Amino acid sequence: MIISIVLTILISLLVGILMLVATAVIDQPLWRVISITVVSFGLLFLASASKLKPLAAIIAMIVGYGLDLLSDAHVGELATRGYLYAWLFVTIPATVSIALNLVLGPPPRRLLEQALAHRLALAASLMRNGDEKVRDAFEETLSEGVTELKTWLKMAGIEKSSPPADIAALGHATDSITTILLLVDFADRTQSETMPPPLRGQIADTLDEMASILRAGGYPVDVAIEHGEEDLPPVTATLLADMKEALRRFTERPLPELPIVEAAKAGFFLSDAFTNPDHVYYALKTTAAAMFCYAAYLLVDWPGIHTSFITCYMVSLGTTAETIEKFTLRILGALIGAGLGFAAIVFLLPHLTSIGALLIVVFVVGLVSAWVAAGSPRISYMGYQLAFAFFLCVIQGPSPAFDLTIARDRIIGILLGNVVAYLIFTNIWPVTVIRRIDPGLVALLRRLVDLTNATSRSRRDSLATDAAGAMGVISQDVELSAYESSRIGSPQFRLTARARAIRHIRALMGPLLLLSNEQSAASRAVAHRLDTLANELSSGTRLVEVTMPPSQNGLPSNTGKDPRAPCTVDGFVVADLEVLESAFVRRGGGLEVHASV
Repeated sequence: MIISIVLTILISLLVGILMLVATAVIDQPLWRVISITVVSFGLLFLASASKLKPLAAIIAMIVGYGLDLLSDAHVGELATRGYLYAWLFVTIPATVSIALNLVLGPPPRRLLEQALAHRLALAASLMRNGDEKVRDAFEETLSEGVTELKTWLKMAGIEKSSPPADIAALGHATDSITTILLLVDFADRTQSETMPPPLRGQIADTLDEMASILRAGGYPVDVAIEHGEEDLPPVTATLLADMKEALRRFTERPLPELPIVEAAKAGFFLSDAFTNPDHVYYALKTTAAAMFCYAAYLLVDWPGIHTSFITCYMVSLGTTAETIEKFTLRILGALIGAGLGFAAIVFLLPHLTSIGALLIVVFVVGLVSAWVAAGSPRISYMGYQLAFAFFLCVIQGPSPAFDLTIARDRIIGILLGNVVAYLIFTNIWPVTVIRRIDPGLVALLRRLVDLTNATSRSRRDSLATDAAGAMGVISQDVELSAYESSRIGSPQFRLTARARAIRHIRALMGPLLLLSNEQSAASRAVAHRLDTLANELSSGTRLVEVTMPPSQNGLPSNTGKDPRAPCTVDGFVVADLEVLESAFVRRGGGLEVHASV
């Protein structure tokens, strides 16, 4: 509903801007091209360097295409009517969306409760010796973090449909869920050494019970695991104590809130808006791609492929990998949608005799498209594009139409825009996603240091949640890097090393939660080693002593003496993390083995 309201306000402002600009350039083709270029560059710069990022590229596309349509409006009154109809094109569906969501839309609180229940149910399944499919689903959920959950929590607060105490309780649950998942992950990795089957079953039953309560619209309180800690090995006792505390925080009644001191708000522009040339490069590349397509279909007098102009704005993103991924989804969605559209025109539309039958066809394909769009963020754009291409084919006017050239031209335009964007973004100032991965790993290692040194449970929960979210972002960047060639990014074996490093870090996070209970020499040693590893990876060098033989774990001893050796992810970093994981997990995961690290 908020998005619909924002879009209505936005289109109203844009129509006003377009009418002012159109007055000056409607009879001046050269100035129309210049105005499109200038507006496009300015808005795309804001899309990269300011808080207007989610909307600026769309605004640039609407303004540019709106000015392009002036070439078909030789009378000012026609242009005015066209812009007013464009306003209706947005406000009518926005109003319908608001009305439907008031009646049928799921409340954000309900979405949050379902997401928490899903995570608890997955954790319960894993505690019962879940199969590989459950493990994969669990790791995917853990990597997603809680960003979306906190967004729903914020929306539920804005909605004012739930008591503040309920929102506060759900906030406690959101803050604690990552800790619960990490502890379950650690218990699963060391199931033969840490936790007896009866205790695992009792924890799984408790998690399932909490999930059922959330699914029913309630909130679990007074949840407890009755098993004592006295007759358990030290590691199991520590793990069970942490699990009990995490469940208590999940279900506890919130305390009265203290006054919140708001941090200073950041400005409209990003901190590097006027120092990082990538913002200018992005605006120049996208504008160049769009204007090339604009000039191309004007010169060949083929306005039917104007979707090439729109495509350049839709697929152009900050890095080459993200751009390639998005236009790949756009191509796949367009081809599938166009194929369904052609099939409908040839085989279905000739047999339809009423508007109701046409609506059924549109509804079925729209439902499939919406199902894809509501799925994983990695493929959701394909659903939007599938619906867009199908509707362009089937809905050509107020009655069934059979003109295949319209669908053909739209698809050719989409393919042309993708090709132009690909050539420009891979050959002119390419920005690789690889360069974000190593700094991300450094920041993640330092979060683990803070987690190991944390003394309060609330601080540990917060750091664990942040670390899990950061780990998910890095994992996504590693997956995205597969879209880039080695000429732009890095050879594949280095990406494999980064993926291995992330796997080791994921395995370490649960043990580090336990280790942070003990402010001992062992915990300080582990924190120091992680901090040293982060510093070495950040600087790109590693201090080694060549006069000493390798240590028992096969790594050169790091004494802080020269000479310097290169420190890379595909070298020392993975090996160090593997040693830590071995000490924590593969040898039993016990706190008693931490001293050997």
